Amino acid sequence: MRIVLTGGATGGHIYPALAIGDAFRERDPECEVIYIASGNSLEKAIIPDKGYTLYEVESRPLDRRNIKKIVSTLSGTLRGRSQALKIMKKFKPDVVFSTGSYVSVPVVLAGDKLGASIYLHEQNGFPGVSNRFLARFAKRVFLGFESAREHFADQDKIVYSGNPVRSEFSGRSRLNDRRNLGIPEDDFVIMVFGGSLGSEMTNAVGEAVAREYADKPGYTVIWGTGSMYFEDIQQKFAAEGFAPSNVRISAFIKNMPEMLSAADLSISRSGALSTAETTMEGRAAIFIPSPNVTADHQYYNAKAVADKGGAFIVRESESTTGDVLRIIRELDSDRNQIRQMEKASRSTAPVHAAEIIYNTIMETYR
Repeated sequence: MRIVLTGGATGGHIYPALAIGDAFRERDPECEVIYIASGNSLEKAIIPDKGYTLYEVESRPLDRRNIKKIVSTLSGTLRGRSQALKIMKKFKPDVVFSTGSYVSVPVVLAGDKLGASIYLHEQNGFPGVSNRFLARFAKRVFLGFESAREHFADQDKIVYSGNPVRSEFSGRSRLNDRRNLGIPEDDFVIMVFGGSLGSEMTNAVGEAVAREYADKPGYTVIWGTGSMYFEDIQQKFAAEGFAPSNVRISAFIKNMPEMLSAADLSISRSGALSTAETTMEGRAAIFIPSPNVTADHQYYNAKAVADKGGAFIVRESESTTGDVLRIIRELDSDRNQIRQMEKASRSTAPVHAAEIIYNTIMETYR
């Protein structure tokens, strides 16, 4: 079986696609899987490192406010489709599995032209433009959240699966991962991250947490700033001479399964991927939903966990950093509450998502 994965620009699209690629490789070692994307820096950093050949095609986001940019997007999509056709004519895929974003459009159109079976996965509660457009070509559309169902016309195609997460998030040991990372076994470990690009708010929280616990015995802070903010933060701290030994700062957390496993508390946005990975690891969380997303879907992602007792939700406001620090102190003083939150978090995890997607594709792709 030959499979093309696509979907890119952010880790939220890349990692779910890789989780499905891994599911096929684990069950059928002889299957062939390639990845087609735009070739941005994040895709180049992640995809080959996970053992997949990355092919690049042209693609551009759609800006419906500017007629010149719409024309540019259409012409870029057509060129990308031609490039994807050239790749696929040699590869001859049976299946194209897409997790959305603008790069998926030329790849899915090329796959459909060549007769491959098309499958989409929508991670969020409100589907993106690409997936809504491409659904007409798909055999099945998998959903990370049930709330996305109403936005697709053909309900017979819809399969609720949850968001697939890489197998590395399962069966981990907090103690072993702390030893491997050189983190003291009894530390209270706080992890703050804002996704592959980062966000101003999560970095404000990260800085507040870093300063609060700097060089404080019994605490470790792990902070992923995102690529857009890392250099500025590094320069600021260097100028101050601020370099606490117990604070680990990086642009992008590549070993997320190990880091989340080592943590006691995760603080992040509540995008589909962050929510799924946090719950798969069964970690207590403070979610700060982005206010800049369609239909406030990050709030509802977080609410699904918070309603079970696995997370706190802190809305973005002038008091966000203070609210987060107050919750951290509360949890630090009652470690039993964290253990209860871990159980609740794990109860919401999309444990069977990859299996549902794999089985459905195998039953329907011909």
